[in-house]
Amino acid sequence: MADSTETEALKASFRGAVSTTDALLALRDRVMAMAPDADITAADLEELAGATLAHAIASQALRGLVETMRARRSVVA
Repeated sequence: MADSTETEALKASFRGAVSTTDALLALRDRVMAMAPDADITAADLEELAGATLAHAIASQALRGLVETMRARRSVVA
């Protein structure tokens, strides 16, 4: 039988990872438009650091939940 709490946790974790992807995408045009010899400002680096850290944490949390779900089902490779 499906565990509705587990399913809701998966949905929430997935939404978190997707929202951090949206934050990265919001920075995409600025990053891609940077000239190779451009001086990257401290403010730009802080914004990138925050967005990438949030994305890494959210992605790892989602991965951890998926691995836990797989282990409960004895599907871990």
